[in-house]
Amino acid sequence: MLIRHAKSSWEDPDLADFDRPLNARGERDAPRMARRLKEKQLHPARVLCSPSVRTLQTCHAFRHVLKFTEDAISFLPALYHASAEELFYLLQQLPDSQPGEVVFVFGHNPGLTEFANRLFAQHIDNVPTCGILWGHLRVTAWKGCAQGVGKLQWFDFPKSKHD
Repeated sequence: MLIRHAKSSWEDPDLADFDRPLNARGERDAPRMARRLKEKQLHPARVLCSPSVRTLQTCHAFRHVLKFTEDAISFLPALYHASAEELFYLLQQLPDSQPGEVVFVFGHNPGLTEFANRLFAQHIDNVPTCGILWGHLRVTAWKGCAQGVGKLQWFDFPKSKHD
């Protein structure tokens, strides 16, 4: 499950990019998108999260709705503005898991969109803020995570038409 952070604030121009919080729209969108995952009964066994303020806030909004534990979350500095190559490398380093284990990755563009396109062999112009991509990986171990091994199941974002 690839999740881009929700909409962030540009209100304080002196604030470093890493420290930008969610704006009001981001604070509304994150729990709304988490509820869409809850409807699909998708709950993570493991969560990887960039430590930037906006990704932390997005992750915690999802945690509040989906009720996963703080212990499930790993904050990885390498996820902050990671490229597609860095995302492949990070996933390849994960310890092997149970078949069907759901892992959430909270990250940033442009790397997240490029990674999704390469992983799922798709062409998505842009994963919008708080966009979610869910797919299955056709691998038996994380070290096999590579270009084209994923099958995209679902792509959703706050402004999409949702039943």
